[in-house]
Order: sequence, then structure tokens, then C-alpha cells
Amino acid sequence: MKRTIKLNGREIGYKLRRNKRARRLNLSINCAGEVGLSVPNYFPIGLAEQFLRKKADWIIGVLGRFENNKPKLFFKNSRRDYLEKKENALALVEERLNYFNSFYNFPIGGITIKNQKSRWGSCSSKGNLNFNYKIVYLPEVLADYIVVHELCHLKEMNHSSRFWARVAEMVPDWKERRKQLKKRPF
Repeated sequence: MKRTIKLNGREIGYKLRRNKRARRLNLSINCAGEVGLSVPNYFPIGLAEQFLRKKADWIIGVLGRFENNKPKLFFKNSRRDYLEKKENALALVEERLNYFNSFYNFPIGGITIKNQKSRWGSCSSKGNLNFNYKIVYLPEVLADYIVVHELCHLKEMNHSSRFWARVAEMVPDWKERRKQLKKRPF
């Protein structure tokens, strides 16, 4: 649910999400400057807003950095662009999956290309891999990192040390590539 709160004299919009499995509060700000707060299902709104007030300096600081350093978008963000690039993205992903999976030999379910706002990829418990079509706009080293990352989730459905060890087999500099990817807008 969309809400607003006044922080340091500034009106800030945020999205409150209730999650029945959550055990703690989770505050996030995406690269579009959208503030999100996930809370346990029956957590009082008053306490959630009290938490936001405690984090006001951090929230204002992060939002200020986004406003001062508006990244230049390197792709169009439209349905038309998605439909035009979807097949190219699928071809790229399939080619890179075939290459990397020749080393891992993990069984892959389906491969889907999606138009996502905040994810580069995901892996389902059924072994299906999903990728953001915008992967076609990335440098090859970053696209490869995403493909290997999701491929490794077929064996490790978490981000444990075993998972990262599997990623490092193909992408030893995964930490640097991950940092570069986090700087990119969707």
C-alpha cells in the first residue's frame, strides 16, 4: 500500500508491504528512488513509521544521491522495446547458458524472458530460469555474471558460501561484476 511520511521536513512516499513470513523490517530504496518497507503481517503502522523516522537521515541521503547522480538510461523502458528485444535476449541467454552449463551440467527447466522492473533474473524451485530482456543492453561480462548466477541457483537455491563458490568457478571476479551491476538502472 502506498503511503507518505514527513521526514526532516520533506514529504516522502513509500510502499508498505506486509509479509506473513517476515520476521523483521526490511527497508529498501531502488535505483528509481522508490522507498519500500516490508513488515511482518500484523506489525503496527505506527511502529513502522517510527522506524522510518529513525532512518530519516539515511533515507534522505540515499534519495539525495539518486537525485544528484541521475544515471543515464542505456535502454528504452517500454513494452515496444521489450517486444523488439525479447528474441535477441532469448538467443543471448540460451547461447550463454549452453556454454556455461557445459561445465556445470545442471538440468534446466524452461527459460523465460520477462520485462522486469527490479530484477535481472530469477530461478524457480522447478528449475525454470527467468531473465530480464534488458540483459541485451549489458556488457558481455555482466550478462555472463547474471547467467552464471541464475544457473548456480539450480543447485543452490540460496546465497550460501557453497552458492558463491559455484559462481566463482566460472566468474572468479563475481564481486566486482555484482558491484557494477548494482550501479546500473533498470
